[in-house]
Amino acid sequence: MNYLAHALLAGPDDDYRLGGLLGDFVKGPLPPTPSALGAEVLHGLVLHRRIDSFADAHVAFRRSRQRISAERRRYSGIIIDLFYDHFLAVHWGRFSEQALEAFTAGVYALLARHRLPERLAQIRPRMRADDWLASYREPAAVGRALDQIASRRVRPGNSLAGAGVELGAAYGDFESDFLEFFPAAMAFAEQFRRAAGLAADAPRPAASGGGALGQRLAKC
Repeated sequence: MNYLAHALLAGPDDDYRLGGLLGDFVKGPLPPTPSALGAEVLHGLVLHRRIDSFADAHVAFRRSRQRISAERRRYSGIIIDLFYDHFLAVHWGRFSEQALEAFTAGVYALLARHRLPERLAQIRPRMRADDWLASYREPAAVGRALDQIASRRVRPGNSLAGAGVELGAAYGDFESDFLEFFPAAMAFAEQFRRAAGLAADAPRPAASGGGALGQRLAKC
């Protein structure tokens, strides 16, 4: 999933949402206790990673990846992440009662209130100025985003550039895959948030290792 999907799937809590948005910028093992980032932000990071794993294993997401041409299939995960953000923006009213532009404005305001990893801090002003998240409604914007990834984040000579054409080649099929996948992803994310909330409310041991919750998060 890309930024828009992770922001929505993180749920209404700002700290969870921040963690969901940081997921692509925080790599490696997470802190052994919630204290470094705050428990809810850390939960959001864990949820981001769980959603990515859920997507990789889901039949509809895997079907979408197989629709990408052999030339670009190496990058199919990146491509489908952007395509699914497009369909989320197109079908936004099915999944949120809040207007898309109001939601994205809230996301940018949330990011502005926090110290961010360097790369995210660098792109945040452009994200807000051009409303990247809402712009995904337009296939051309998805194509531009993929071209930017190809030029800045993938090794030179990659086949990702021009991948926007893949969306038009099987648009209805990708859309059907997304509409099968996303309700399941929402249910998965909600179940995670409920379980994490119950764990956070449970009594914790007095040991210095961060308690049961911290120990479980350290394994994620």
